[in-house]
Amino acid sequence: MQIDEARAADRNEVVVLWQAAALTRPWNDPTADFDRAVQGASSVILLLRSHGTLLGTVMVGEDGHRGWVYYLAVAEAARGHGHGRSLMAAAESWLRARGCPKLQLMVREDNDAAIGFYRALGLSPQPVVTLGRFLH
Repeated sequence: MQIDEARAADRNEVVVLWQAAALTRPWNDPTADFDRAVQGASSVILLLRSHGTLLGTVMVGEDGHRGWVYYLAVAEAARGHGHGRSLMAAAESWLRARGCPKLQLMVREDNDAAIGFYRALGLSPQPVVTLGRFLH
């Protein structure tokens, strides 16, 4: 197993995984999300591969105050082997190396499987409300 940073050439393969993992939504363009993360100075997409096969991804970035995790995905056939844990550990290491004091992520409130996964990793709900607005 190997974890590396994504490059532009990885875009299509990564987006296919995100779609297969049901992480994409019609109002978010995953190719644009990929491009912004890969080109950003304070973000990265980490890829877990085995013998050249993409097994999982995690997008991680920091805003100068907190670290954020998005698009944690593991290929369906590769689930249940600790790959999600490995990707989260790599994301945390990336943030620690930048002096980030806290990791945060958002999960849709009806995604019980994801919430259970993150709770098992020691994450807990935060007493905040997320507000937003589309800018386009």
